[in-house]
Amino acid sequence: MPSHLFADRPAPQPPAPDAVDALIHRARRLRGDVEAVGRNTATTDEDDPQARWQRALCDLAVQHLDNLDQHLGQLKAGPPARRSTDRDDRVSADGASAGSSANRVGSAEWNLLTDEVSWSEELYEIFGRPAGSPPLSLDDLPSVLLPDDQPKLTSMVTGCLVDGQPMDGEFRIVRPDGQVRTLHMTGEPVLDSEGCTASMWAVLRDVGELRRSEETVSRNRDSARRGEPVEHPRNRMTTEVQEAALPPWRGSLRLPATGPGALDIAAHHLPAAAGGLIGGDWYDATELPDGRTLLSVGDLSGHGIPATSALAMMLGALRGLAVAGIEPGVLMGHLDHLLETSMQPALGSALSCRFDPATGLLSWAQAGHPAPLLFRDGAARRLPPPEGALLGAASRIAYEQDEVRLLPGDVLVLHTDGLTRRGDRGAGPERLLALAPRLAQARDAQECVRGVVEEFGGRDRLDDACVLVARIGA
Repeated sequence: MPSHLFADRPAPQPPAPDAVDALIHRARRLRGDVEAVGRNTATTDEDDPQARWQRALCDLAVQHLDNLDQHLGQLKAGPPARRSTDRDDRVSADGASAGSSANRVGSAEWNLLTDEVSWSEELYEIFGRPAGSPPLSLDDLPSVLLPDDQPKLTSMVTGCLVDGQPMDGEFRIVRPDGQVRTLHMTGEPVLDSEGCTASMWAVLRDVGELRRSEETVSRNRDSARRGEPVEHPRNRMTTEVQEAALPPWRGSLRLPATGPGALDIAAHHLPAAAGGLIGGDWYDATELPDGRTLLSVGDLSGHGIPATSALAMMLGALRGLAVAGIEPGVLMGHLDHLLETSMQPALGSALSCRFDPATGLLSWAQAGHPAPLLFRDGAARRLPPPEGALLGAASRIAYEQDEVRLLPGDVLVLHTDGLTRRGDRGAGPERLLALAPRLAQARDAQECVRGVVEEFGGRDRLDDACVLVARIGA
C-alpha cells in the first residue's frame, strides 16, 4: 500500500533494516526469558490458584511476544508490493509459512473519490478470500460480520469519514469456510490538500487467540482471589488430538470430484463458550471405493483427552467399515460393540449416511442422534428416524436403516445436538428448519454453513457442536 499523505504531517519513512533486526533479536531474547519464568512456575503445585494465574500470565506474555516477532518480520519484509506474488513460495522472516491468518496484520484503503479499494495480501488471508478476488467495499464489508457487530463497524466508519475521528475497535467476521474470527481494526481518514476526507485506510489484525488467552488470565485471576480450585483442561493437547482425528479438508469439498450428482460439502466445528472443555463431536465425509460417499456426524460423552481419543478410535473404525462396504445399519451395530468393549467405555450418538450419486439414493442409520434435515424448494423437514439406541448403551442392539431419494438442488444438514443447545434458550431443530428461505438462496454448501454459524455461533454455547451441509448437484 502506498504511503499516506496527511495535511498536517509528512509521510512516514521506512525503518532501517538494522534497527528492525535489533528489535527482532531483543523481542526473541525477552520471549525466552518469559518462557523460562513460565517453566519455573509450571513446577509448582498445579492446584494452586495463584500459580495457575502466574502461568496464564506468562503464556499471554509469550503470545504477545510471538505476535510482536511476527509483526516485526512483516515490517522487515517490506510492503506487499515489493514481495513475490507467488503465494506458495512466500515465507515469513523466520522461515515460517505465511499461509496462516492467525495474528497476521493486513491493511486496506478505500478511496472515496474513485471507489477504488486496495487490500494487502495479508488481508485476503485474514478474511479467507482468494488472492485476486475483488476486495470488499465499505458497503459490502458489514455483510461478512456477525449481525450483532455490524452496528459497531458502521459507527466506526461513520465517525472516521464524517467526523474525521480515528478508528479503533473490534468485531467478528464469518469467513467463507465458516470460521468466526475476531479482528481488531485501527485506521484514520486520509485528507487531501484542502483538508477534506479523500479516502480511509485501516490496519486489521486477527486477535481471536489473544482474546482467549486474556480470558484465561482473567478467570485464573478471579480464582486466585477467591482461593478456589478450578479444573485444568489441558486444551492444547486435546485440540491437537481432535484436529488429528477430524478430516484433513477444510472449507468445501466435492465428492466425487467428477460426474453428475456429486455432493458439494462443507462443515464446521463450533467450540463451547470460553473455558469449556473440548468434547467428542465429529463430522466426516469420505469417498468410498464404489463411487458412493460416506457422510457422518457424532458425539461421544465426556470431554478432554479421553473423549478425543475415543473419537479418533471411532472415526477410524467407521471409515474402515464403510470402505469395506458395510451397510449403515450394520455399521452402527459394529460401532456399538466397539464402544461397549473398549478399555474406556463411553456413550455416544452417531449418524451415518451413504449417498449414491448415480441414483440419488441416501441410505442412513442413526444411534440416538438428531435426524438429518432436508431442505427442498425453500421448505424444510426432518427425516423420520429409523430405530437406533445410543452407542454403548446396551449389548447387541439391532439398528434399522432407512432410505430417501434426493433431488438435484436438495440441501442435507447433519448436526450434533450441541448446535441447538444454548444457555439462553432451549432451541430445537425448529431454528434450523426456519433457515429454509436463506439456504434456498445460498449459492453453495459453504454459504449454507455460514448461515448456520451466524445463527448458532454465539458465545453462550454450552457444548461443542458440529454441522455438515451437503448440497446435491445436477
